[in-house]
Amino acid sequence: MAAESKGMRGRQTVRDMVLSMLAVGVVVWVGYLFLPHDADGDGVRKVEYKVAAASAKRAAPYPLLAPEGLSDQWRATSVKYDPAALGGGRGNAWHLGLVTPSGQYAAVEQSDVSRDTLLDAMVAGGKPDGTSEVAGQTWDRIQGTKSRALAVQNGGATTVLTGTASYEELAELAKALK
Repeated sequence: MAAESKGMRGRQTVRDMVLSMLAVGVVVWVGYLFLPHDADGDGVRKVEYKVAAASAKRAAPYPLLAPEGLSDQWRATSVKYDPAALGGGRGNAWHLGLVTPSGQYAAVEQSDVSRDTLLDAMVAGGKPDGTSEVAGQTWDRIQGTKSRALAVQNGGATTVLTGTASYEELAELAKALK
C-alpha cells in the first residue's frame, strides 16, 4: 500500500507541475496581449532639437552650428548645451546625437575648449587620416579606435562630427550645418 501511495504522489507532482506551467503560460500570454510593445520599432527614441539649438545659438559665445534640411532618415537622439558657467568653467559645449540613414551614430560636438582637448575627449585613439573638402571648407579626418571624425576650427570654436558613421555620412552632416 505504501508503494501504491508513493507512485500516486509522483503522478500528482507531475500533474501539478504541468498545471502550474499552464497557469504561468496563460498569465504571460495575457500580459503580452495587453502590455504596450512596438514589435516593428528599432528602439530609437527621437528627440526634437531645433528649439534647443535656437536657444543655444543665443547663449553660445561662438557661431553654434546645427543641421538644417537633413532627410527624415536622420533621427536626433540627444541634444544638450552646457555653458561654461555650469560646466565648471571647462568651456561651452554643444552636443547633438543622431542616428544616420544607415543606422550608424553621428554627433555634432562643438566647444570653445582647445581643439586637441575636444578631439581627445570625442575620438579615443584618434590619429590624422587626411582631409575632406565639404562645401568649400577643409575638414580634418580623424580615425579613432572605434569611431571617426571630421574636425574644423571656426569662429573661436572647434566643430567635431564624430561617431561610427562613415566619412561620407559625416560629410553629409557637415553640409547641412548652418
